[in-house]
Amino acid sequence: MEEVVIVGAGIAGLATAVALKKVGVHALVLERSEGLRATGAALSLFPNAWRALDALGVSEKLTSLYPPFSKGYVTDVKTKAIQEVRFDASKGGGGEQRTVHRRILLEALAEELPPNTIRFSSKLTSIDTLVEQGSSICILALEDGTIIKSKVVIGCDGVHSRIACWLGLGEPVDSGRSAIRGIAVYPQGHGLNHEAQQFVDVSKRGGFLPLNDKEVYWFLACKAPPKGADMGGDPNLLVREVADNLAKDFPPLYLDIVGHSDFSTVTWAPIMFRYPWDVVLGNLIRANITVAGDAMHPMTPDLGQGGCLALEDAVVLGRHIGSSVSQRGQLETRDVGFALERYVRERRWRAAMLIAASYLSGWVQQDGSSWWMKFLRDVVFYKFLLGKAVSASRYDCGKLC
Repeated sequence: MEEVVIVGAGIAGLATAVALKKVGVHALVLERSEGLRATGAALSLFPNAWRALDALGVSEKLTSLYPPFSKGYVTDVKTKAIQEVRFDASKGGGGEQRTVHRRILLEALAEELPPNTIRFSSKLTSIDTLVEQGSSICILALEDGTIIKSKVVIGCDGVHSRIACWLGLGEPVDSGRSAIRGIAVYPQGHGLNHEAQQFVDVSKRGGFLPLNDKEVYWFLACKAPPKGADMGGDPNLLVREVADNLAKDFPPLYLDIVGHSDFSTVTWAPIMFRYPWDVVLGNLIRANITVAGDAMHPMTPDLGQGGCLALEDAVVLGRHIGSSVSQRGQLETRDVGFALERYVRERRWRAAMLIAASYLSGWVQQDGSSWWMKFLRDVVFYKFLLGKAVSASRYDCGKLC
């Protein structure tokens, strides 16, 4: 009998395992891949994520590697108009905005866990529950025939979550956009200022953020699926499609960065999200089974909050589950059900609001070239609403105890 089983060893899964370890609860993490997954190459972490990482005791491993951004620029590709965006570190609780390698973040979290916590190549085939001595028990069947019993199951298995499906949550929907991401490498150094750059055109938006002196993370979100997507996401075709077609009107510096891509980091994926009302009204918990991270709240990347919310989820889960540990150091099965309900109540509305805000942010920035859409984007959104949206990144999810 396991205390907690976490399905998925992504950001949400590993962070949740670390949080539970900190409050004295052992968790088994099941991962279907053969090793840690680093799809996406890099991601930006905002102050709310750094507060969560502080609570998990992991932030110092990363802040020494990645300097914060103090400002960025948004350029209209057609008009060449430039908007400056400042990241106010004084309001960030010491976290600021930093962009990190996804692989390094996952490794930093995994290093905090005891040996054999993560079981790789573990593909879930079925989920069931039964009642033993008046308490609900979760039963998981794996492809290799293994049967695992657990007091709690937490689905952190991504956008197409088996656990979310079992709970009855609606399938994530395609936003009609896709994203291409990669890391450019300059062995002799790129010589760029440590500033975030973004370029906005009709139905497309791209940008880049230096990771260190030699690597630059770049991205492009667009409506048209790239040609490389038809070839299984061939990195060479994706880079050529970006440079020769999708971003051909972008500044030469952006194209140069794309041209320096390490092909092993280049990925394409459709941008998916869950309807916010599915999160508000949907069943996020049943029989001591719940979800976290993208399994609960997949969202568009326009506010950069997907990974940040996953880290918040982990801390909130750890805090509530930790309150269900008995004096003997074991989870009280009946109490943990109430703990999971408190977690869901705390996270439901925040996740739904950020899904909606992120989708609207992408719509304003990419859709349409009419004068009123430009007015909404350049005057209303960048000058007034962006600051309000960014304020969500200053949220404090609290400590573990």
